[in-house]
Amino acid sequence: MRQLLELLKTIPEYTALLDALAAGRSAAVTGIGQINRSHLVAGLCQDISRPIVVICQDDMAARRLQEELKGFTGSSVPILPSRELTFYDAAVVSRSWEQKRLRQLYDLALGKTPLQIMSWESMSLRTMPKEVLLDTAFTLEVGMEYPLEDLIRRLSAAGYSRCGMVEGPGQFAVRGGIIDIYSPAADRPFRAEFFGDELDTMGHFDPDTQRRSENIDSVVILPVGETQPSLHPGGTEGLCKDLTHMIARQRRRKNINEALITTLSKDLEKYENGLSNPASDRYMALIYPEMATALDYIPANATLILCDQSSLKRTARSRSEEMGLQLDSMLCGGLLAGELCDFTLQWEDLCAGLTGRATAYFDTFGGTSYPEENPPKILLPMTAKQLPSYGGNLDTAASDLQHYQKMGFGSLVLCGSRRRAELLQELLRAKGLSAFLCIPLTMLPKPGQILLSEGTLPYGMEYPLSRLAVLTEGQLMAKAEPKRKPAKKTGATNRQKLNSFTDLTPGDLVVHENYGIGRFVAMEQIKVENAVKDYIKIAYQGSDTLFVPATQLDMVSKYIGGGGEDTNVRLNKIGSDAWQKTKAKARKAAKDMAGELIQLYAARKRQLGYAFAPDAPWQKEFEDNFPYPETDDQLRCIADIKHDMESPQPMDRLLCGDVGFGKTEVALRAVMKAVMDGKQVAILVPTTVLAQQHYQTAVSRFRGFPVNIDVLSRFRTPQQQKTTLQKLRAGAVDLIIGTHKLLQKTVEFKDLGLLIIDEEQRFGVSHKERLKEISKGVDVLTLSATPIPRTLNMALSGIRDMSTLEEPPADRYPVQTFVMEHNNALLDDAIRREVERGGQVYYLHNRTETIDQCAGALRRRIPGLQVAVAHGQMGEEALGDVMRAMSDGDIQVLVCTTIIETGLDIPNANTLIIENADRFGLSQLHQLRGRVGRSTRHAYAYFTYRPDKNLTEIAEKRLSAIRDFAEFGSGFKIAMRDLEIRGAGNLLGAEQSGHMMSVGYDMYLKLLDEAVLEEKGEAPKAPECTADLNVTANIAKDYVERGEERMDLYRRMAAIRSDEDADDLLDEIVDRYGEPPRGVLNLVDIALLRAKAKECAITDIRQKAGEVWFTLAELNLDAVGKICSDADYQKRVQFVASAKVPTLRLKLVSKLDSLKQSKIFVEKFRQFVKS
Repeated sequence: MRQLLELLKTIPEYTALLDALAAGRSAAVTGIGQINRSHLVAGLCQDISRPIVVICQDDMAARRLQEELKGFTGSSVPILPSRELTFYDAAVVSRSWEQKRLRQLYDLALGKTPLQIMSWESMSLRTMPKEVLLDTAFTLEVGMEYPLEDLIRRLSAAGYSRCGMVEGPGQFAVRGGIIDIYSPAADRPFRAEFFGDELDTMGHFDPDTQRRSENIDSVVILPVGETQPSLHPGGTEGLCKDLTHMIARQRRRKNINEALITTLSKDLEKYENGLSNPASDRYMALIYPEMATALDYIPANATLILCDQSSLKRTARSRSEEMGLQLDSMLCGGLLAGELCDFTLQWEDLCAGLTGRATAYFDTFGGTSYPEENPPKILLPMTAKQLPSYGGNLDTAASDLQHYQKMGFGSLVLCGSRRRAELLQELLRAKGLSAFLCIPLTMLPKPGQILLSEGTLPYGMEYPLSRLAVLTEGQLMAKAEPKRKPAKKTGATNRQKLNSFTDLTPGDLVVHENYGIGRFVAMEQIKVENAVKDYIKIAYQGSDTLFVPATQLDMVSKYIGGGGEDTNVRLNKIGSDAWQKTKAKARKAAKDMAGELIQLYAARKRQLGYAFAPDAPWQKEFEDNFPYPETDDQLRCIADIKHDMESPQPMDRLLCGDVGFGKTEVALRAVMKAVMDGKQVAILVPTTVLAQQHYQTAVSRFRGFPVNIDVLSRFRTPQQQKTTLQKLRAGAVDLIIGTHKLLQKTVEFKDLGLLIIDEEQRFGVSHKERLKEISKGVDVLTLSATPIPRTLNMALSGIRDMSTLEEPPADRYPVQTFVMEHNNALLDDAIRREVERGGQVYYLHNRTETIDQCAGALRRRIPGLQVAVAHGQMGEEALGDVMRAMSDGDIQVLVCTTIIETGLDIPNANTLIIENADRFGLSQLHQLRGRVGRSTRHAYAYFTYRPDKNLTEIAEKRLSAIRDFAEFGSGFKIAMRDLEIRGAGNLLGAEQSGHMMSVGYDMYLKLLDEAVLEEKGEAPKAPECTADLNVTANIAKDYVERGEERMDLYRRMAAIRSDEDADDLLDEIVDRYGEPPRGVLNLVDIALLRAKAKECAITDIRQKAGEVWFTLAELNLDAVGKICSDADYQKRVQFVASAKVPTLRLKLVSKLDSLKQSKIFVEKFRQFVKS
């Protein structure tokens, strides 16, 4: 698009503007539309060597400008986000937006940002003064010296929280000479290793795996939030003094404001005790005596551009009024002191700040009054028009071009892709117009000439004096920027297979493979014959206790039932046969299921379906038009589906993924592939509203392609439905979207090639029978919103084809999360604010009996509010009507139960309020929070709990987990794990879920895995080998402090099966904790010994005084004979004939430790077994 920017230099007004700004004078340009404004900004950015800051009226205008600038320059310009000041008491507030602001302000202050966009709101908010930010931020560089205590003090002053393991921005962890920090200035945390005080090495690491990914030489540490009490001129003590004086002043007043004194006293107590106060924004004026906003960060030499000044002024006035009303209610409630209410810049302050700055005013109309402090020295009325896009309608484009050619204009047409440009060229030729392709654009058209090129802008432009028109297809066909690939994740480590264990705490239920369900008591170190070893203590029924060596932790798994609380699970008794019976029952059930599934799979393989042709050119074009970068998961799933469609067997694939992870896009690509081969496609959905939503998505996605789309649901009149059915029979409809009406006998297809079923679990048995009839020989793709665990996927591989989307799409905006006591005044305030900006609210009240009272109370408290109710006990039609009204924007607040978990995608709903959040699991809260924040607007989630409620221990635990989750995004893995188990329950059905509960999830998966292998006729897996040797094998507390981390490492060490696994884990251990002691290396060696012993059917290795006993699963006479007569072992190895199972006894040599001797012996025996 460089040529378009060069065009500006032919326009005299633009060159005059350039000269004025270069000389530091202000100028005003009038008579230009939105797109011309962006054109000028893009040109100035290229032609002026100083920073440019553009101020728009609101976030919408800022985003529009950002999009248009991307069309001209190809790069994305940062928009300074606004944020919500926290005046209410909250337990925790998430800080993602603040951190984005600080990052941009820091770059702006250092002059690193060539072009910055701000909205009035983000620019006018009070913030940390520039000098304070530059003083508090600091850089760490490799090779420099930083005393560790001093570094920890600086991090605490900048608001960082010290923790055991870093998971989110604003946390740091110290382990000996290693320090992990997650600075808001970076996208990933980093690990710094010190040698004494010298910073030796530094590198980013992945918070999920805790593995280092790449080395870096320097990193910037920014404060965690904009209001840091410790940055008061006198530190936190100074702030406490100020608050004490304020309380004293309040007490001396005639009319004492008790509510305010209570607030001040509570906050003072927090600061004195070193506790965090999320509502510190109240004291911004005390902490930073100097008023500062983003305006102060703009470099002195920067050029300021004010877009649409009259709107800007209007916004400033209304924003001040709005803020005034909000502050009044705070003052009345005693939440703020009157003297501290200076939080925003006024319009007059901005005008005063413009003095002496080079400023450009861009307005659509002339005659605007300009600020007296900095009036424009030159007025430039410009003749430029904004043209509507022709939106893929080539006929409109052709008639416009004919008109421009007659007028002697040069015309440039920007098409979404080369293919579209070629189509337009053919169409124009048919109409007698000659057009030339110019891809990439290297020249501008001459008068009367038509050039077609690749590119996209939302609107066209016309410059009458330059005799040039630019036409565009507009946003609908917008070609995405080169899809940026997210940082490649390294292959899954064995952590993924075992993450159910990372959160094991005393009191949790566990399952031992041989002894059944018990309760984890503690981890104990026991000294046996001079060797220190760690054991897991498990309590069983009665007074039975089992000690499991840490080296055998893979025999133990955390008991996970249906994802709920495990209150009514019976413990097993050691020595009774109850556990073996339960296990046998579950094993039989798993075997029956595997048998059924394998028969189904074999029958499907025998059927012949239609083999689709490889991708056509249209397919590629359709995929290129997707405006977002695909995630790796999406690309993998698309490839799987296409491979299935191109094979002659009918496809039967399940696609799982959380709401909003891009399942619909994957499905629509399959639709396109089927339609290209002349086949019809049906999408079956459970509700009418969902049908409507899919229909709208499909229509907008297929715009410009020859695909006929129709919908069948009760929102269509009987006559419309009849017409649709006729067209379907005749083959005039390519894609039909419908509810169970599609399953009626009257529905006939001409040539159905692909059936897509959304949320299969929500269709009844009779529906499923009819589905089987329809789908004979047809490719079937089933979509599910509950994620199905990877482990279950592996257990069922080769029976059911599954693809999973586990990666959230890039640029999902963060949701500002508050965890707080339930407070009607605050929540009403949040609802009013959301409704005023034209948004909608989900209010989650999870009790059907009182839900109508709750809605009634809301209506009374906020008159004029459009409130509706939705819950699972309503009829299908009534619920459908409510959800449709919500989707159409007719409802402002939807009071509902958790029914919204797997519901509609409503981008306009951006506030979520949850009552009694302590009753929900993390997984549910995570999924519910995903309902908001689905557009580019700020989204808010309020997790509330009842004030002064005596919380149970479980709820207390949950609440603290929710706080960490809200503040740092930690606990995410547990949330996903919970969700997966619910998904497994969905996939396996009720009966299998019962068996899953009886033995625990991990055990059930093991049984299922064995059953599948047996049914397929493959050899079952060899039993695991256990080992207990008298060598020091433990992880010392001074090496790894946190019990959970030690437990996680034991679990992962016990799961080592190869040298690669061992090297991988040791690399990680060295990276995270430094050089490992002998005990840790022994643990790894024992794990390798067990893996090698398993290969030669040894099931147990046990040291008894000066001997090691090896128990064999089966007697291999040949190998036993060879080892007993081997020159090295004939005097030391003995076959124990009296033992119940085949056993070898090895006499130890005194100089070497038992571990080394056992390794050598097993290696030798393995060679004899294999020979």
